[in-house]
Amino acid sequence: MEIIKTKNKLQELVGKLKNNGKTIGLVPTMGALHEGHLQLIRRCAKENDVCIVSIFVNPTQFNDKNDLAKYPRTLEADAKLLEKNNCFAIFAPEVDEVYSSEELNSTFEFNFNGLDEVMEGKFRPGHFNGVVQIVGKLFELTTPDKAYFGEKDFQQLAIIRHLVATKSYPIEIIGCPIVREESDLALSSRNALLSESEKQIAINIYKTLLKSIDYQNEKSIKETIDWVITTINNIDGLCVEYFEIVDGKTLQSIQNWDDANYIVGCITVFCGTVRLIDNIQYK
Repeated sequence: MEIIKTKNKLQELVGKLKNNGKTIGLVPTMGALHEGHLQLIRRCAKENDVCIVSIFVNPTQFNDKNDLAKYPRTLEADAKLLEKNNCFAIFAPEVDEVYSSEELNSTFEFNFNGLDEVMEGKFRPGHFNGVVQIVGKLFELTTPDKAYFGEKDFQQLAIIRHLVATKSYPIEIIGCPIVREESDLALSSRNALLSESEKQIAINIYKTLLKSIDYQNEKSIKETIDWVITTINNIDGLCVEYFEIVDGKTLQSIQNWDDANYIVGCITVFCGTVRLIDNIQYK
């Protein structure tokens, strides 16, 4: 397994692989890998001749400099995990290899068709501009046949699909189910920032979402949203930033359970100072 630091070397590798008729799968990550990432990587390695994993903490998708500074960086440990899981190469560039100073000091422009104006987009302005910016760069550098993303970042997955459609990239986007700890806490690199006691508190997020599934038979959308928010906020140490029930395709809020055939509840909760996201499918 090779660790690649430059765009030129990555493109040279990709060119050789393509010339040899190899199919390429890409798993973009920001490192601090956990079992959720590894399931994406194993699937990628199984479904393609070559699996390339990018590890890059992307500064343009952080609107909070403190959040960027404290994001875990564990390249050495990540590389050991990847070597055991059939990763062919890691792309782990420095920031100045990826971005010019102009790019770092301006907002990447993209037409999201409103997908960025709800949920995460409301609370993290510019976040998805940075996501699309880096993913687009990775797609163009690696020209993968398939790219793998977790469904935990539900809004991000919808936006990546929109990016591929808009840019006409010949890439199949594979969404993979949320992987959870035994406690049902959604696996996240940010979980490493939780104390053991905070982890015990955080498991109540998904427990509450699970209970809310039954409410679609007896309560309105608004009543369900209010119940979830109130229930979680009443748990000491948890504070809901938002909870929305949306059309799973358009990400727009719905008013009634029969407004869409694909309905998802998306939530972000602070457990102490750690921001956690999760979602649940109602239908």
